[in-house]
Amino acid sequence: MPTEPFDKSKIDPRIYDLYDDYCHGKMDRRTFFARAGSIAVAGISGLAMAEALIPNYAEAQEVSFTDNRIKPRFVDYASPGGTSGKMRGYLVQPAGDGPFPSVVVIHENRGLNPYIEDVARRAAVAGFLALAPDGLSPIGGYPGNDDEGRTMQRGLDQSKLRTDILNGAKFLKSHSLSNGKLGATGFCWGGATTNYLAVNLGGDLQAGVPFYGTAPAASEIAKIQAAMLLQYAETDPRVNETTDGYETALKAGGKQFQSHVYPGTRHGFHNYSTPRYNETAAKLAWERTIAHFKKHLA
Repeated sequence: MPTEPFDKSKIDPRIYDLYDDYCHGKMDRRTFFARAGSIAVAGISGLAMAEALIPNYAEAQEVSFTDNRIKPRFVDYASPGGTSGKMRGYLVQPAGDGPFPSVVVIHENRGLNPYIEDVARRAAVAGFLALAPDGLSPIGGYPGNDDEGRTMQRGLDQSKLRTDILNGAKFLKSHSLSNGKLGATGFCWGGATTNYLAVNLGGDLQAGVPFYGTAPAASEIAKIQAAMLLQYAETDPRVNETTDGYETALKAGGKQFQSHVYPGTRHGFHNYSTPRYNETAAKLAWERTIAHFKKHLA
């Protein structure tokens, strides 16, 4: 776990709100720091609080890429209808010969950063063949920092980008190491895209676990056949305003689903590279995720 350089209990809620807008492209880095700098609480500058929220991936790794329980590598796959027709992803195989149940791990709105690679490794340690596609690979791949990655991802045709992820899910399901059972999980943009896969894959997706992802269009929810586990932060107005209608439609359609809201958390609580990380909630959410996949993909 990371060693926090700043006591997150001292971060003012207004800074978290500014950071959420910054993460979702509503302001650039300069504006984020400038607005944060105008806030001070009990002698602590808003700038210091803002700087504490910037991800520190060097300290976030939980499973090393050299761990002998896994075999990670990058793979290429065809992606007709996507950004360029070709895609790259991070494939992590559990030690052993397989076949394995498979899980696609979908990044946030900034490409395949080290946090998402680590999540894929964690899924493999739990016994799943994991693929984490890099939606930015057709334009050079994750650039090494989230600011550039966010700008790159925002500049892509979003329909083609989601097609690239959809093709990744199909590639994984048909992989020689897969047992043919497919799950999907993702975070923020990846959470919404997990919902997108549930709609567009129908019976080809057995289980979905979106983390704080916006709901699909109401008219599309009837297409979902996967067992869904919906994971939400308590304080996340942008996403949570979509949850009631989603759950109502799932229930009305007789769909298999569970929903959890984690008290005292904010959007991004699973990402252990920033002070938004909530260790108790993140561990519980991940335990539930793995249990859900084991139940529906075995």
